[in-house]
This record gives sequence, structure tokens and C-alpha cells, in this order.
Amino acid sequence: MQKTITARHFDLTDEMRERADSEMDSLTRYFENIISAELVLDMERHLHKAELRVKVYNHSLTGTGETDDMYNSISVAVDKVKGQLKKYKGKLKDRRPEEINEVVTQLTKPHTDVDEVDL
Repeated sequence: MQKTITARHFDLTDEMRERADSEMDSLTRYFENIISAELVLDMERHLHKAELRVKVYNHSLTGTGETDDMYNSISVAVDKVKGQLKKYKGKLKDRRPEEINEVVTQLTKPHTDVDEVDL
């Protein structure tokens, strides 16, 4: 996953960058095939905004958070995208359940060859 963090109208601290990076890494728990994630952090007087754009195959998911604390704004934006990723993954499973079941059985079936087994 390619990650980009942009700060507007303030200096991004290392601690905030690490926190944002770990929050974006947590998205792979809900969907593994994320192409890219872009986080834009913006500060206007006392309003802190975080906008997270995640690109997956054929779709772009967006979550925004506006609070008085930048860390909370990042968490709100990530939580919104997590919900969208869960919904997207559910739609993928509903569209092609036969193909998914076939792949799962192929991956979980033990690979043994009759010639290799010693009796």
C-alpha cells in the first residue's frame, strides 16, 4: 500500500506522522488489497480536519473528520473508511460467492500426492 500524508497550514510532527501511519496500516486488517491511502491534514484556527482517501480496485473511498484535536480527527476519518471497507468487502463476497468458495477450498485442501506417501 502506498501511503501519502500531507499537512496544510501547520508543521507535521514526527509523533503525529507515526500515529497517522499506524492508523492507515490498521486498514489492512479489514481489506488486504488496498492500492493507496492519502491523508490530508488541515488546520483552520481551532478546527482540525482530516480527510482520508483510500483507493481499492475500481473504487475510491473517502472519510473525513473534523474536531478540535488532530488525533481525534484522524481517528474519525479512519473509522469512517473502515466501515466503507467492510461494506465493500461484503459486496465483493456477495457478487462471486462460488468463485470465493472455490479459491478457499483450493487453498485449504492439503496437498498430498499418493506416490509420495510412505506406507
